[in-house]
Amino acid sequence: MDFNDPLVSQLIDLAILEDIGDGDHSSLGAIPTGTEGNARLLVKDNGIICGISVAKYIMNLIDEGVTFNQLIEEGSEVKPGDVVFTVHGSVHSILQAERLMLNFMQRMSGVATITHDLVQLLLGTNARLLDTRKTTPGLRTFEKYAVTVGGGVNHRFALWDMVMLKDNHNDYAGGITNGVTRTKEYLTANDKNLKIEVETRNLEEIKEALNSGLVDRIMFDNFTPALMTEAVKLVNGLCETEASGGITSGTIRSYAETGVDYISVGALTHSVKSLDLSLKEY
Repeated sequence: MDFNDPLVSQLIDLAILEDIGDGDHSSLGAIPTGTEGNARLLVKDNGIICGISVAKYIMNLIDEGVTFNQLIEEGSEVKPGDVVFTVHGSVHSILQAERLMLNFMQRMSGVATITHDLVQLLLGTNARLLDTRKTTPGLRTFEKYAVTVGGGVNHRFALWDMVMLKDNHNDYAGGITNGVTRTKEYLTANDKNLKIEVETRNLEEIKEALNSGLVDRIMFDNFTPALMTEAVKLVNGLCETEASGGITSGTIRSYAETGVDYISVGALTHSVKSLDLSLKEY
């Protein structure tokens, strides 16, 4: 991760301020100043480990004197009992960093794990797994990074790096043709070189998007696999294609086999189960 990115460094600073405030009075009260010790990060579940560099960055921010020894590579498959890293140094510092390191790593590892599991279901097809903007406020950079660690591909990061004309845009604009045409004029006038994606709800809307000649990708929203097979044939390689809408581990393979280029799944970030991790003295 890029810790020079303010979306990363400022969020971590806020997390530290939120959790530590004017001091960890539990540790300061119970444990004598100067006490040193060891701790290790234990895995308690099967999954993909992610966020080790974030944990190290947090530990260094709190106390550069604490030794951080990484034992497992980022993105590795882990199982209960595995030790990801050890730390040695001030016990006060280790305990201040404990929950912060765990919160980031458990969330990021959970995202990486569900992404990895779904990517495995796509093997043997040409479909690639995409995330969405349905992320935890403030954590988008971390969660999208975790998607890539799990083998997925990042969709647009935000509203500014790609145009996506969804059903509301098209309805307010008076149809796909109007929306796409105005968007292209806007981009040209403002010297912005952004891809245009259009969401469609049926085959007629796909035809309208194709006829504009201005679309880089067409999203098929809430299509059945059978209808999506027709949609992919209709597009016939004229632009990229994307499947979206309620796709689960039980259905993703059938969508991938339609020949669609991308499959976006919001659940990668909005419904993720954190990976069970624990920091323990040893």
